[in-house]
Amino acid sequence: MTYLSDKPNKTNQDMEIHILLDPTLLRAARRIYTNYSKLHSKVKVSKRPTGVAIHTNNHRGQLIFSPRPILLPGECFVPMKQIESEAY
Repeated sequence: MTYLSDKPNKTNQDMEIHILLDPTLLRAARRIYTNYSKLHSKVKVSKRPTGVAIHTNNHRGQLIFSPRPILLPGECFVPMKQIESEAY
């Protein structure tokens, strides 16, 4: 019999969740982040965004800076790891 306490304890930071996104959502999230980077390139920004909250229908979104985003109905969260993961 295997007990839960016998298994190594993992935190949420240790586990990565890989979610397959619609490529158009990922492109839109990258566009939002690129626009933000261009506008704020001259100003030193102390906080790095954790990702982009983007609406799945109209592809409008905004940068999220909190570690635990709160999403509206119809939105999904694209983490910075996915935005920066592949060359575009």
